[in-house]
Amino acid sequence: MQQQLMESFVANFGEGGEIYTFFAPGRVNLIGEHTDYNGGHVFPCALTIGTYGIVRKRKDRKLRFYSQNFDKFGVMETSLDDLVYRKEENWINYPKAVIWAFKEHGYEVTEGFDFACVGTIPNGSGLSSSASLEVLTSKILIDLYGFQEVDMVKAALYSQYAENKFVGVNCGIMDQFAIAMGKKDHAIYLDTATLEYQYAPVELDGAKIVIMNTNKKRGLGESKYNERRQECETALAEIQKVKDIKALGELTEEEFEAIKEEIKDPIRVRRAKHAVYENQRTVKAVEALKNHDLTLFGQLMNESHISLRDDYEVTGKELDALVEAAWKQEGVVGARMTGAGFGGRAVSIVKADQIDAFVKNVGKEYEEKIGYQADFYVVEIGSGPVCFAK
Repeated sequence: MQQQLMESFVANFGEGGEIYTFFAPGRVNLIGEHTDYNGGHVFPCALTIGTYGIVRKRKDRKLRFYSQNFDKFGVMETSLDDLVYRKEENWINYPKAVIWAFKEHGYEVTEGFDFACVGTIPNGSGLSSSASLEVLTSKILIDLYGFQEVDMVKAALYSQYAENKFVGVNCGIMDQFAIAMGKKDHAIYLDTATLEYQYAPVELDGAKIVIMNTNKKRGLGESKYNERRQECETALAEIQKVKDIKALGELTEEEFEAIKEEIKDPIRVRRAKHAVYENQRTVKAVEALKNHDLTLFGQLMNESHISLRDDYEVTGKELDALVEAAWKQEGVVGARMTGAGFGGRAVSIVKADQIDAFVKNVGKEYEEKIGYQADFYVVEIGSGPVCFAK
């Protein structure tokens, strides 16, 4: 992969100069869904697939970009004096956004660069290719321009800032944080309210993580996502009239059950219940891994999906078809939707010797129910971003 990318770099930008190779991973969230904006915990991990970048500084202010994944665009050129979002510039808005975000935080890049990249994250897999590219760019800026006081937590925050303020996507911190702070064979137990975190070893006892992609075309997900956020905010405001809390994630299940009658709409009760119970499931899941109880971890994954299906109502027939088919298979530890929902992806933990049968059987049942094929990716837990060498 790196050799191919180097050949593309030289073909597009020529030889010579100091050339550096970088990598940033993708990510998947194992449990803790729709908790991030409710002041709860998430439990993502970095992956061994991600985005490779090769870069060389220039002596002028030009920025030249090439992606093997978007070869049809060829070499795209802009400048440090033109850090403006333009829809027609497609993927290069993400690295531009990060350069802009660093500048906004007092770290100005004064010399441009040539940049070629390739992503090994499958298109549409939901493993966060945009955040991978953002964190990759942050790592490049830190190492290439000597911004060493920017640690990887700041890099994650700047990357999120770039996507929020420049690209205009109101994402939370989880994706960028998981990618920037990834650790091999560990997931990150992250409190999204405070950014306090700890690493938890993920010992899968002969099992592997399998991502299942519904291949459903995006539909009303964004509007429904905003609707869920509003429902939770309204429920929180109703609870705050009688209890001093800042987020639903502060409540235990018992505290919620004792106070839920303050929420005046039964739909909002279910939304808030998911936020509270899912956060507690995440806490229990981390403890289960510490105790080497993979069976309990799988049960909590299954319960997470049921809550997302019944209380939060963000799964849809495609995700339910995938997950319910997965639950029937031998060797399945647990399965649940992951991400925003309304189509998209699910994550499962499957015994390694059962994966071939799992993919065959789940794929067959899904296609019979939905009418088109799902995609499956076996992934490994990897480390955060790295600069390989000149």
